[in-house]
Amino acid sequence: MTSLPKASVRDTAGFLLDVFIPTAAKGPLLRRPRAEALAERLKLDQRAVRRMQELDRKYPEGPLLLRLPVRNQAVILRPGHLHAVLTQSPDPFSPASSEKRGALAHFEPRNVLASTGTERTVRRALHEQALDTSSPVHRFADTLLPVVREEADAMLAAAQAKGVLDWDVFSRCWQRAVPRIAFGDSARDDQELTKMLTRLRKDANWSVLKPRRTGVRDEFLRRVQERIDTAEPGSLASVMHSRPEPDAAAPQDQVPQWLFALETSGMAAIRALALLATHPNQALLASEEITNDSTGGRHLPFLRATVLESVRLWPTTPMILRQTTREVSWDTGTMPAKCGVLIFVPFFHRNHHRLPQADRFDPALWLRDDDQEDWGVVPFSAGPVSCPGRQLTLLLTSALLSCLLKDTSFAFQDGHRLSPGRPVPGELNPYSLRFTPTVRAGV
Repeated sequence: MTSLPKASVRDTAGFLLDVFIPTAAKGPLLRRPRAEALAERLKLDQRAVRRMQELDRKYPEGPLLLRLPVRNQAVILRPGHLHAVLTQSPDPFSPASSEKRGALAHFEPRNVLASTGTERTVRRALHEQALDTSSPVHRFADTLLPVVREEADAMLAAAQAKGVLDWDVFSRCWQRAVPRIAFGDSARDDQELTKMLTRLRKDANWSVLKPRRTGVRDEFLRRVQERIDTAEPGSLASVMHSRPEPDAAAPQDQVPQWLFALETSGMAAIRALALLATHPNQALLASEEITNDSTGGRHLPFLRATVLESVRLWPTTPMILRQTTREVSWDTGTMPAKCGVLIFVPFFHRNHHRLPQADRFDPALWLRDDDQEDWGVVPFSAGPVSCPGRQLTLLLTSALLSCLLKDTSFAFQDGHRLSPGRPVPGELNPYSLRFTPTVRAGV
C-alpha cells in the first residue's frame, strides 16, 4: 500500500502557522472581532493563500498528508480532489469529524453535521424540508420577506438617526430578524435565548479543549424546544409541529444551526453592501434590478450573485472539514481510515492561476453557464453535504440589500480598502465597516 505524499516537518509547521492557526483564531463557531481586526491589519488571509500556493507548487500530485504526531491529516490542493471529497460525502468522507463533533457537542450534540448513518439521513431530510433546499424561493416567502423588510426599515431608521450604518446597527436589526424567521414574531426580542447560544458558541470555538456547560446546554435546548412547540405558521420551525415525539431527527438540535448560520449570513450581506458602495458599475446594475423588480424581492439574480461574490471573496466557512470512514485510494496513494481532510476554501476562491478574476468583484461569474467545478469555487460547499440553506440565505440577503438600496445610497467611509482599480483584499473585517446613508432626492 502506497501512502499519499507527505509534507516535510517545515512545510507542516508553515501550514499550521500561516493557515490553520490564524483561521481557527478568528472563531469557527463565533467570530472573534479582535482576531478579525488583527487578520485584516496583518493581511493574514493573503499570507495563508500564499502558503497554500507554495504547497501546491511543491506537492503538485496531492492530496497532501501533514506530518503530525497525533493524527493523520490531509490537505486538499486540487479542484478535482476537492470535488471528489465533496461529492463522496458523507461516505467515505464524513462531515462528522472529531473536531466538529467536539465543537457541536457544546450546543447541538445531535446536529446533522455531527451525525452518521440513519440518524444523519433523517436529520438531513428535516433540514431540507424546513429550509426548502431545492427551491430558490422558499414556500414561506410571503411570511419571511415581510420580516426582512420590517427589519431593513428599522435598520435604515437607526442608521439615519445615528448618521452611520455600522456593524452595531446592522447586526442588532438582523439579529432580531433571525429568530422571527426561525420561530415567528413572538421570538423577536428573546434575548435570553440569543445570549445562551452566544455563550455556548464561544465555548464551541475551543471544541474539546473547553469543558462543556451541560446545564446551560440542556436549558438552551429546552428553550429551543419550547420555541418549536409554539412556532408561528410560516416560520421555519412550524414545519416540525406534526413530527412524532420522540423523534430521531432531534429537531431541537437542528434549529440552533439555522440561528447561527443565518446570523453569519449577515456578514455576507454587509460585505456585499460594501462591494456595491465602492463599485459604481455594479451598483448601477443592482439599482436597475431593484427598480424593475416586480416579484417583491423573490427573484433578484444580480443581488444574489453579489452575495455569492461576497462569500467567494470572504468565505464565511473558510475551512471545510471531513474525516474518512475507511481507507480511500487515490492515484497518488492511499488515505488511511479516520484521516482528517481539510479544504481551505480561500485558496481555491483566490487562485488566480485558475480563476482570472480571483481578486476582483465580478458578480457576472454567477450569471454565466461556466462550470465552477473547474475552479473549485464552493461558497456554500457542494455535493450531498452542501449547505441546505443556500437558497434561503440568498433569498433573504438579496431581499435585505434590495430594501436597503431602494431609496438610499451608502458611501463607504473607508473607501481606500475597496476600489474597482485595486485587487479586492483578502480580508474585510465586518465589524469595522461604516457607511454614510443618504436618502436619494425625490424619495
